[in-house]
Amino acid sequence: MPGTSFFHQARNNAWSNHSLFGVCQKLTAHELDAKRTNFSPSILESLNHMLTVDWYYLDALTDGGRGADCLINEMPFRDIAKLAAAQRDTDHKLMTFCEQLGEKDAMRDVKLERQNNGVTHETVADILSHLFVYQTHHRGQVHVLLGQTTQSPPPLDDYHLEYDAPFPGTGFEIPGGKGA
Repeated sequence: MPGTSFFHQARNNAWSNHSLFGVCQKLTAHELDAKRTNFSPSILESLNHMLTVDWYYLDALTDGGRGADCLINEMPFRDIAKLAAAQRDTDHKLMTFCEQLGEKDAMRDVKLERQNNGVTHETVADILSHLFVYQTHHRGQVHVLLGQTTQSPPPLDDYHLEYDAPFPGTGFEIPGGKGA
């Protein structure tokens, strides 16, 4: 059943974001804002970009009505703690969406409003597959940038299986499920 598979991907996505933000919250303001060679000019800008893209796709998946407006403000958070909280909230919403997803729902057509006033149509399954790859890619970029700071990048290459649950002592919780 696609919902189950996507829920596990959403859970791993949330765990990876939790791990990454745990390290990023230890950075100084200078380290977060320092201009580096990357898609986004700084760690903080990269993390904000990841969040706004999550908002965009989650809005489309849930018929939220904001469309491309989700992407207008490229830096909704300058404070890393508030950004981490917003990412955690979005990750929980994505897990909940995926947990309730059925096979028929996964094939539902979704309209994506693009910033250039264009519209494309994709299936829920294709959007989720794209989103998880997209997030992995951008977390990898931040991971590399962390190597240029005083903090060591966290391991992000473990796909967390049941033996890792309930993530004791990490502060990571799965809504309605296993947690810290």
